Amino acid sequence: MRGVQTFSSFCRSGQLRRLSFRSTEMSRNYEAAIAALNSLQTNFAVVEELRKSVSRQDMNLRSLPETVEWLRRIGYQPSDLNQINPVHVAGTKGKGSTSSFISSILSQFTASNPGQSNTSLRRLNKVGLYTSPHLRFARERIQIDNTPLSEEKFTKYFFEVWDRLEEAAQVAGEDPTSLRTKPQYFRYLTLMAFHAYISEGVDAAVIECGIGGEYDCTNVIEKPAATAITSLGIDHTAMLGNTIEQIAWHKAGIIKPGTKAFSAPQPPTAEKVLLDRAAEKGTQLEIVRGHPELTSDGDVKLGLAGDFQYANAAVAVATAAEFLKKVGIENLPSDFLEKPLPQTFRKGLESARLGGRCETRNEKRVTWYIDGGHTLESIKLAGQWFTSQIHANSSSTAAANKKMRVLIFNQQTRDSTALAQALYETLAAALGSEQPFTHAIFCTNVTYKDAGYRPDLVSMNTNADDVERLQVQRSLAEKWQSIDPRTEVKVYGTIEEAVDFARELATKERDLVGEDEAPVMTFVTGSLHLVGGFLDVIETKPGPQ
Repeated sequence: MRGVQTFSSFCRSGQLRRLSFRSTEMSRNYEAAIAALNSLQTNFAVVEELRKSVSRQDMNLRSLPETVEWLRRIGYQPSDLNQINPVHVAGTKGKGSTSSFISSILSQFTASNPGQSNTSLRRLNKVGLYTSPHLRFARERIQIDNTPLSEEKFTKYFFEVWDRLEEAAQVAGEDPTSLRTKPQYFRYLTLMAFHAYISEGVDAAVIECGIGGEYDCTNVIEKPAATAITSLGIDHTAMLGNTIEQIAWHKAGIIKPGTKAFSAPQPPTAEKVLLDRAAEKGTQLEIVRGHPELTSDGDVKLGLAGDFQYANAAVAVATAAEFLKKVGIENLPSDFLEKPLPQTFRKGLESARLGGRCETRNEKRVTWYIDGGHTLESIKLAGQWFTSQIHANSSSTAAANKKMRVLIFNQQTRDSTALAQALYETLAAALGSEQPFTHAIFCTNVTYKDAGYRPDLVSMNTNADDVERLQVQRSLAEKWQSIDPRTEVKVYGTIEEAVDFARELATKERDLVGEDEAPVMTFVTGSLHLVGGFLDVIETKPGPQ
């Protein structure tokens, strides 16, 4: 497969160095942009060394000053971001979904949208959406009007930022190819998103935080139009701390004076931290405890599946309403959350899309149920959603437990066995069965067995030796065998091999029971990186339809 390489060859190649693309011999196309972007990843060994030599506090304190300097080098000040009217979203669970809901609602108020409310005072030009991580293509992270940047525009803005950084380095008397003259992967994409949105005339931009909030590089935003904090949980403890209160403090860092903030319901101690931080900044934080129409038995059918999405949708509705009032789009009443939703809001919620979250893909012999849950809380929610799909496709619990079901799972960087245990317990309890799956497959995030990673999916922040030895996967297999000895367990080095096994298994099952049997249910979960590679495999190599 053209343009794809193995993890080990990438790590051993010279591509770990920062690259200079000033040479006329280097074509400046999308593939070149992705190769350059991948060179900005910090490999596993460097990350481990930094953790040993630099304290968490030092890394945190450097983040924003460094980002401000990168902004200056590409020609902007933080105040320039005010023109894109940012909506800043932080949280542990649901921040991508909430961001997508907000963006979809705001897109109903653009000049190009004919379904806009007649009461509008003015219209938006374009709506930006910046999220992470991506699934298949890096350009998915930077969207305008809910569409990823084209390859041409991604390439254009990528190299405009690249050139400005090199020029600034030369002016400063630095070597433009040095490691120090370009930011790391996520920070570079953040700079690029800001540059693209300003260049494209975006006047509403929903910006999802990376990690935390207080020290996240997206927090160079000085005057957001509104801020939102989704459900909090324990994650990224190396950067944010080990308690829900410490994590809440970091997430609340996006709250700014003069900007109203909204939060999903939190554990009481976390809510207190959020409210205290808002009070310190002299602004209001509203805990959004729902909307009467946003329930699983209501008539608003969200574009994102899963009953838990209604809580995200309620936060999105409150945040979008505040934005529209703040920038003079709609005159909305103060008790907006107690009134019927306007048609524009309903349509925005119903048309929202975000791949890899409670997503279903159908083939003739396999139905794929896909969710990138990768924290203890999100993997439980993913398991509950999959359970609801099992019940919806079976006449009874007894019938459900007789059917073949397959799990494809990986989590390369977090506590993978704890996630697997939580998934098993959630499904076993909901199904009343000690065997939620007949087959469990544990694979790496490497995409293809012969060609390795697709370029957009290369990840260098994991231990290459562990990946090649299948160390995590073998540990997961042992864990699953210990908690469910009857399940047939497989370990594979690539996602493609896992998909092939599931399809071959489903074909054999159909040969035994007949073509009238329902497709085999296969649940793909544990990591958004796994899900992204999986989607690439099934779209590049589609099964029978």
